[in-house]
Amino acid sequence: MKYKIILLLFVFPLFLNAQAFRNYSNEFLNIGVDAAALGMSKAVVATTNNVNAIYWNPAGLVGIEDYQGSLMHASYFAGIANYNHAAFAMPIDRESAIGISIIRFGVDDILNTTELIDNDGNIDFNRISLFSAADYAFNIAYARNLIFKDLKFGVNAKVVRRIIGDFASSWGFGFDAGLQFERNNWKFGLMARDITTTFNSWAINEEEFNKIRDAIPGQNQELPETTELTKPKLQLGVAKNFRIGKLFNLQTEVDLNIRFEQTNDVFSSEAGSIGPALGFQLDYDQLVYLRLGVGNFQYITEFNDAKSLSAQPNFGLGFHYKGIRIDYALTNIGSVGNALFSNIFSITFDYSFFRP
Repeated sequence: MKYKIILLLFVFPLFLNAQAFRNYSNEFLNIGVDAAALGMSKAVVATTNNVNAIYWNPAGLVGIEDYQGSLMHASYFAGIANYNHAAFAMPIDRESAIGISIIRFGVDDILNTTELIDNDGNIDFNRISLFSAADYAFNIAYARNLIFKDLKFGVNAKVVRRIIGDFASSWGFGFDAGLQFERNNWKFGLMARDITTTFNSWAINEEEFNKIRDAIPGQNQELPETTELTKPKLQLGVAKNFRIGKLFNLQTEVDLNIRFEQTNDVFSSEAGSIGPALGFQLDYDQLVYLRLGVGNFQYITEFNDAKSLSAQPNFGLGFHYKGIRIDYALTNIGSVGNALFSNIFSITFDYSFFRP
Protein backbone atom coordinates (compact mmCIF):
# COMPACT_ATOMS: atom_id res chain seq x y z
CA MET A 1 0.00 0.00 0.00
CA LYS A 2 2.77 2.43 0.92
CA TYR A 3 4.39 1.94 -2.51
CA LYS A 4 1.12 2.89 -4.20
CA ILE A 5 0.96 6.08 -2.16
CA ILE A 6 4.55 7.02 -3.08
CA LEU A 7 3.81 6.31 -6.75
CA LEU A 8 0.70 8.51 -6.58
CA LEU A 9 2.72 11.39 -5.13
CA PHE A 10 5.04 11.37 -8.13
CA VAL A 11 2.45 10.67 -10.82
CA PHE A 12 -0.30 13.06 -9.71
CA PRO A 13 1.52 16.28 -10.80
CA LEU A 14 1.78 14.88 -14.35
CA PHE A 15 -1.97 15.08 -14.67
CA LEU A 16 -2.08 18.76 -13.73
CA ASN A 17 -2.18 21.48 -16.33
CA ALA A 18 1.36 22.47 -17.28
CA GLN A 19 0.20 26.07 -17.67
CA ALA A 20 -0.15 26.24 -13.88
CA PHE A 21 3.65 26.16 -13.44
CA ARG A 22 5.06 29.51 -12.32
CA ASN A 23 8.69 30.55 -12.58
CA TYR A 24 8.26 32.54 -9.38
CA SER A 25 5.99 30.58 -7.06
CA ASN A 26 6.16 30.58 -3.25
CA GLU A 27 9.32 32.65 -3.50
CA PHE A 28 9.31 33.41 0.22
CA LEU A 29 10.37 29.79 0.76
CA ASN A 30 13.61 30.47 -1.13
CA ILE A 31 14.84 33.16 1.29
CA GLY A 32 16.25 30.73 3.85
CA VAL A 33 16.42 30.61 7.65
CA ASP A 34 19.08 30.91 10.36
CA ALA A 35 21.61 33.74 10.33
CA ALA A 36 24.47 31.22 10.44
CA ALA A 37 23.42 29.65 7.13
CA LEU A 38 22.68 32.98 5.49
CA GLY A 39 26.13 34.25 6.47
CA MET A 40 27.56 31.36 4.44
CA SER A 41 25.45 32.18 1.37
CA LYS A 42 23.16 29.19 2.09
CA ALA A 43 25.97 26.71 1.36
CA VAL A 44 25.05 24.36 4.20
CA VAL A 45 23.12 21.46 2.64
CA ALA A 46 25.96 19.00 3.41
CA THR A 47 26.78 20.24 6.93
CA THR A 48 23.51 21.35 8.56
CA ASN A 49 22.98 19.21 11.66
CA ASN A 50 20.72 21.05 14.08
CA VAL A 51 17.08 22.15 14.36
CA ASN A 52 17.42 24.42 11.30
CA ALA A 53 18.03 21.33 9.16
CA ILE A 54 14.22 21.14 8.94
CA TYR A 55 14.57 23.78 6.22
CA TRP A 56 18.04 23.19 4.75
CA ASN A 57 18.17 19.39 4.68
CA PRO A 58 15.96 17.34 7.00
CA ALA A 59 18.50 14.49 6.92
CA GLY A 60 20.68 16.62 9.22
CA LEU A 61 18.16 16.29 12.07
CA VAL A 62 19.77 12.96 12.94
CA GLY A 63 22.66 15.00 14.35
CA ILE A 64 20.67 16.43 17.27
CA GLU A 65 20.99 14.79 20.69
CA ASP A 66 18.22 16.50 22.68
CA TYR A 67 15.46 19.09 22.42
CA GLN A 68 16.44 22.05 20.24
CA GLY A 69 14.66 25.28 19.38
CA SER A 70 15.41 28.16 17.02
CA LEU A 71 14.08 31.68 16.43
CA MET A 72 14.93 34.17 13.69
CA HIS A 73 13.75 37.66 12.76
CA ALA A 74 14.60 39.82 9.76
CA SER A 75 13.12 42.95 8.28
CA TYR A 76 13.91 44.84 5.11
CA PHE A 77 12.68 47.65 2.84
CA ALA A 78 12.95 49.98 5.86
CA GLY A 79 10.90 47.62 7.99
CA ILE A 80 7.99 47.37 5.57
CA ALA A 81 8.35 43.58 5.29
CA ASN A 82 9.00 41.20 8.18
CA TYR A 83 10.33 37.67 7.96
CA ASN A 84 10.16 35.35 10.98
CA HIS A 85 11.00 31.72 11.64
CA ALA A 86 10.54 29.41 14.63
CA ALA A 87 11.44 25.72 14.87
CA PHE A 88 11.61 22.84 17.33
CA ALA A 89 13.22 19.41 16.95
CA MET A 90 13.91 16.35 19.11
CA PRO A 91 15.38 12.87 18.69
CA ILE A 92 13.00 9.91 18.67
CA ASP A 93 15.75 7.39 19.34
CA ARG A 94 19.42 7.00 18.42
CA GLU A 95 18.56 6.49 14.76
CA SER A 96 15.81 9.04 14.05
CA ALA A 97 14.50 12.52 14.84
CA ILE A 98 11.50 14.74 14.16
CA GLY A 99 11.02 18.50 13.86
CA ILE A 100 8.40 21.17 13.21
CA SER A 101 8.76 24.77 12.06
CA ILE A 102 6.79 27.78 10.90
CA ILE A 103 7.81 30.59 8.55
CA ARG A 104 5.96 33.88 8.13
CA PHE A 105 6.73 36.52 5.53
CA GLY A 106 4.37 39.47 5.67
CA VAL A 107 3.72 43.06 4.78
CA ASP A 108 1.26 44.55 7.25
CA ASP A 109 -0.87 47.72 7.39
CA ILE A 110 -1.18 48.15 3.63
CA LEU A 111 -3.55 50.97 2.65
CA ASN A 112 -6.65 49.75 0.81
CA THR A 113 -7.74 52.69 -1.35
CA THR A 114 -10.10 50.77 -3.65
CA GLU A 115 -13.08 52.64 -2.17
CA LEU A 116 -11.38 56.00 -1.71
CA ILE A 117 -13.62 57.59 -4.35
CA ASP A 118 -17.36 57.07 -3.92
CA ASN A 119 -19.96 56.67 -6.66
CA ASP A 120 -20.38 60.45 -6.91
CA GLY A 121 -16.68 61.03 -7.53
CA ASN A 122 -15.98 62.40 -4.05
CA ILE A 123 -12.80 61.54 -2.16
CA ASP A 124 -13.51 60.21 1.31
CA PHE A 125 -10.44 59.29 3.36
CA ASN A 126 -12.65 57.55 5.92
CA ARG A 127 -13.19 54.83 3.32
CA ILE A 128 -9.50 53.82 3.50
CA SER A 129 -8.86 50.55 5.36
CA LEU A 130 -5.78 48.46 6.18
CA PHE A 131 -4.93 44.90 5.21
CA SER A 132 -2.00 42.47 5.34
CA ALA A 133 -0.36 40.30 2.70
CA ALA A 134 1.17 37.34 4.53
CA ASP A 135 2.68 34.00 3.54
CA TYR A 136 2.96 31.09 5.97
CA ALA A 137 4.70 27.72 5.72
CA PHE A 138 4.13 24.97 8.28
CA ASN A 139 6.71 22.17 8.13
CA ILE A 140 7.04 18.78 9.77
CA ALA A 141 10.22 16.80 9.14
CA TYR A 142 11.40 13.27 9.88
CA ALA A 143 14.95 11.92 9.58
CA ARG A 144 16.75 8.66 10.25
CA ASN A 145 19.99 6.80 9.65
CA LEU A 146 19.79 4.31 6.80
CA ILE A 147 21.24 0.83 6.74
CA PHE A 148 24.30 2.07 4.89
CA LYS A 149 27.08 3.44 7.04
CA ASP A 150 27.13 7.24 7.46
CA LEU A 151 24.06 7.73 5.22
CA LYS A 152 21.12 9.78 6.52
CA PHE A 153 17.72 10.43 4.97
CA GLY A 154 15.09 13.06 5.76
CA VAL A 155 11.74 14.19 4.43
CA ASN A 156 9.83 17.41 5.00
CA ALA A 157 6.07 17.83 4.46
CA LYS A 158 4.91 21.44 4.20
CA VAL A 159 1.59 23.21 4.20
CA VAL A 160 1.60 26.68 2.63
CA ARG A 161 -0.99 29.32 3.53
CA ARG A 162 -1.02 32.62 1.64
CA ILE A 163 -3.39 35.50 2.40
CA ILE A 164 -3.86 38.83 0.61
CA GLY A 165 -6.30 40.69 2.83
CA ASP A 166 -9.90 39.94 1.91
CA PHE A 167 -8.98 39.75 -1.79
CA ALA A 168 -7.55 36.25 -2.10
CA SER A 169 -6.12 33.33 -0.15
CA SER A 170 -4.62 29.95 -0.95
CA TRP A 171 -3.66 26.59 0.52
CA GLY A 172 -0.71 24.60 -0.74
CA PHE A 173 0.97 21.29 -0.01
CA GLY A 174 4.30 19.76 -0.98
CA PHE A 175 7.29 17.61 -0.01
CA ASP A 176 11.05 18.06 0.28
CA ALA A 177 13.57 15.23 0.73
CA GLY A 178 17.27 15.16 1.54
CA LEU A 179 20.32 12.93 1.95
CA GLN A 180 23.60 13.37 3.79
CA PHE A 181 26.70 11.18 3.64
CA GLU A 182 29.99 11.50 5.51
CA ARG A 183 33.27 9.72 4.94
CA ASN A 184 36.89 10.55 5.87
CA ASN A 185 36.15 14.11 6.97
CA TRP A 186 34.25 14.79 3.72
CA LYS A 187 30.54 15.54 3.80
CA PHE A 188 28.03 15.35 0.95
CA GLY A 189 24.46 16.56 0.80
CA LEU A 190 21.49 16.48 -1.57
CA MET A 191 18.29 18.46 -1.04
CA ALA A 192 15.33 18.09 -3.41
CA ARG A 193 12.71 20.78 -2.88
CA ASP A 194 9.11 20.46 -4.07
CA ILE A 195 9.86 16.97 -5.34
CA THR A 196 6.22 16.34 -6.24
CA THR A 197 5.72 20.01 -7.14
CA THR A 198 4.01 22.15 -4.49
CA PHE A 199 0.39 22.70 -5.42
CA ASN A 200 -1.39 25.94 -4.44
CA SER A 201 -5.12 26.41 -4.83
CA TRP A 202 -6.33 30.03 -4.72
CA ALA A 203 -9.75 31.30 -3.65
CA ILE A 204 -10.40 34.78 -5.06
CA ASN A 205 -13.04 37.08 -3.58
CA GLU A 206 -14.83 38.08 -6.77
CA GLU A 207 -16.86 40.74 -4.97
CA GLU A 208 -13.68 42.56 -3.94
CA PHE A 209 -12.11 41.90 -7.33
CA ASN A 210 -15.05 43.50 -9.15
CA LYS A 211 -14.54 46.72 -7.19
CA ILE A 212 -11.24 47.35 -8.97
CA ARG A 213 -11.50 45.52 -12.30
CA ASP A 214 -13.25 48.46 -13.98
CA ALA A 215 -11.31 51.20 -12.18
CA ILE A 216 -9.32 52.13 -15.31
CA PRO A 217 -11.42 52.51 -18.49
CA GLY A 218 -10.33 50.08 -21.19
CA GLN A 219 -7.99 48.25 -18.80
CA ASN A 220 -10.34 45.64 -17.39
CA GLN A 221 -8.46 42.89 -15.59
CA GLU A 222 -9.24 39.23 -16.03
CA LEU A 223 -9.70 36.96 -13.05
CA PRO A 224 -6.31 35.35 -12.23
CA GLU A 225 -5.77 31.60 -12.48
CA THR A 226 -6.66 29.74 -9.30
CA THR A 227 -4.05 26.96 -9.50
CA GLU A 228 -0.32 27.33 -9.12
CA LEU A 229 2.52 24.80 -9.21
CA THR A 230 6.04 25.26 -7.85
CA LYS A 231 8.72 23.55 -9.91
CA PRO A 232 11.17 21.16 -8.24
CA LYS A 233 14.69 22.36 -7.37
CA LEU A 234 17.87 20.56 -6.36
CA GLN A 235 20.75 21.60 -4.13
CA LEU A 236 23.98 19.58 -4.12
CA GLY A 237 26.74 20.20 -1.61
CA VAL A 238 30.20 18.95 -0.72
CA ALA A 239 32.09 20.08 2.40
CA LYS A 240 35.33 19.44 4.23
CA ASN A 241 36.70 20.44 7.61
CA PHE A 242 40.28 21.53 8.17
CA ARG A 243 41.88 21.59 11.60
CA ILE A 244 44.11 24.63 12.11
CA GLY A 245 46.25 24.21 15.19
CA LYS A 246 44.63 23.04 18.42
CA LEU A 247 41.81 25.57 18.72
CA PHE A 248 40.77 26.61 15.21
CA ASN A 249 38.60 24.72 12.75
CA LEU A 250 37.71 25.76 9.19
CA GLN A 251 34.54 24.41 7.57
CA THR A 252 34.23 24.91 3.81
CA GLU A 253 31.34 24.01 1.53
CA VAL A 254 30.51 24.37 -2.15
CA ASP A 255 26.88 24.02 -3.25
CA LEU A 256 25.23 23.88 -6.65
CA ASN A 257 21.67 25.19 -6.86
CA ILE A 258 19.81 23.61 -9.77
CA ARG A 259 16.53 24.92 -11.19
CA PHE A 260 14.67 23.30 -14.06
CA GLU A 261 14.14 26.49 -16.02
CA GLN A 262 16.22 28.94 -18.03
CA THR A 263 17.44 31.82 -15.89
CA ASN A 264 20.31 34.28 -15.76
CA ASP A 265 22.41 31.99 -13.55
CA VAL A 266 26.05 31.31 -14.41
CA PHE A 267 25.20 28.09 -16.24
CA SER A 268 21.85 28.19 -18.00
CA SER A 269 20.04 26.37 -20.79
CA GLU A 270 16.50 25.48 -21.76
CA ALA A 271 16.79 22.29 -19.70
CA GLY A 272 17.80 24.09 -16.52
CA SER A 273 20.23 26.36 -14.74
CA ILE A 274 22.98 25.98 -12.14
CA GLY A 275 24.11 28.59 -9.64
CA PRO A 276 27.11 27.95 -7.34
CA ALA A 277 27.48 29.11 -3.74
CA LEU A 278 30.54 29.02 -1.48
CA GLY A 279 30.56 29.20 2.30
CA PHE A 280 33.35 29.37 4.89
CA GLN A 281 33.13 29.11 8.66
CA LEU A 282 36.13 29.59 10.98
CA ASP A 283 35.56 28.83 14.65
CA TYR A 284 37.70 29.25 17.74
CA ASP A 285 37.22 26.19 19.96
CA GLN A 286 33.54 26.02 18.87
CA LEU A 287 32.95 29.18 20.85
CA VAL A 288 33.26 32.11 18.43
CA TYR A 289 32.48 31.86 14.72
CA LEU A 290 33.40 33.97 11.70
CA ARG A 291 31.50 33.27 8.48
CA LEU A 292 31.91 34.39 4.88
CA GLY A 293 30.04 33.40 1.77
CA VAL A 294 29.43 34.33 -1.82
CA GLY A 295 26.56 33.21 -4.01
CA ASN A 296 23.69 34.29 -6.23
CA PHE A 297 25.95 34.62 -9.25
CA GLN A 298 23.84 36.30 -11.93
CA TYR A 299 24.37 37.73 -15.39
CA ILE A 300 22.99 41.27 -15.40
CA THR A 301 21.92 42.95 -18.64
CA GLU A 302 23.04 46.59 -18.75
CA PHE A 303 21.29 49.44 -20.57
CA ASN A 304 23.55 48.95 -23.59
CA ASP A 305 22.58 45.23 -23.70
CA ALA A 306 26.02 44.21 -22.44
CA LYS A 307 26.10 41.49 -19.81
CA SER A 308 28.09 41.56 -16.60
CA LEU A 309 28.47 38.93 -13.88
CA SER A 310 27.41 39.93 -10.37
CA ALA A 311 27.64 38.08 -7.08
CA GLN A 312 26.22 38.51 -3.59
CA PRO A 313 28.73 38.52 -0.71
CA ASN A 314 27.64 37.63 2.82
CA PHE A 315 29.17 38.01 6.27
CA GLY A 316 28.32 36.51 9.63
CA LEU A 317 29.35 36.19 13.27
CA GLY A 318 28.34 33.67 15.90
CA PHE A 319 28.75 32.98 19.61
CA HIS A 320 28.07 29.58 21.19
CA TYR A 321 28.13 29.00 24.92
CA LYS A 322 26.46 26.27 27.02
CA GLY A 323 23.61 25.38 24.72
CA ILE A 324 22.83 28.91 23.50
CA ARG A 325 24.01 30.01 20.07
CA ILE A 326 23.49 33.58 18.89
CA ASP A 327 24.19 34.32 15.23
CA TYR A 328 24.28 37.45 13.10
CA ALA A 329 24.42 37.85 9.33
CA LEU A 330 24.76 40.81 7.01
CA THR A 331 23.14 39.81 3.74
CA ASN A 332 20.72 40.82 1.04
CA ILE A 333 17.91 38.42 1.89
CA GLY A 334 15.93 39.35 -1.22
CA SER A 335 18.27 39.10 -4.19
CA VAL A 336 21.02 40.90 -6.05
CA GLY A 337 19.76 44.34 -6.95
CA ASN A 338 19.04 47.71 -5.41
CA ALA A 339 17.67 46.30 -2.15
CA LEU A 340 19.84 47.23 0.83
CA PHE A 341 21.66 44.61 2.83
CA SER A 342 19.81 43.46 5.95
CA ASN A 343 20.89 42.66 9.50
CA ILE A 344 19.62 39.24 10.51
CA PHE A 345 19.69 37.74 13.99
CA SER A 346 18.85 34.23 15.14
CA ILE A 347 19.14 32.26 18.34
CA THR A 348 19.29 28.48 18.84
CA PHE A 349 18.76 26.61 22.12
CA ASP A 350 20.06 23.11 22.87
CA TYR A 351 18.47 21.63 25.99
CA SER A 352 21.14 18.93 26.39
CA PHE A 353 23.53 21.45 27.95
CA PHE A 354 21.04 22.22 30.73
CA ARG A 355 20.40 18.66 31.87
CA PRO A 356 21.91 17.78 35.26
